[in-house]
Amino acid sequence: MADVVMYTTPICPYCVRAKNLLKQKGVSWTEIDVSRDAAERVALMERTRQRTVPQIFINGQHIGGSDDLYALERAGKLDALLTA
Repeated sequence: MADVVMYTTPICPYCVRAKNLLKQKGVSWTEIDVSRDAAERVALMERTRQRTVPQIFINGQHIGGSDDLYALERAGKLDALLTA
């Protein structure tokens, strides 16, 4: 199974949406809550050049946010990434 890391905040509806898709796929992930940790927020911005959440990584590859995750699903490419 793939190594999935997701940067999130507790009140983010897009984070919930991304988590729901991963749950449907039976995938577990490591969640990094950046809402109360300034150092993690800085690390997120340095790693992705993005300030928004979620930011999702699959096997170290930056996927992007929730919309990007769903786009991979619609294109039929998500399952291959999750089983690699």
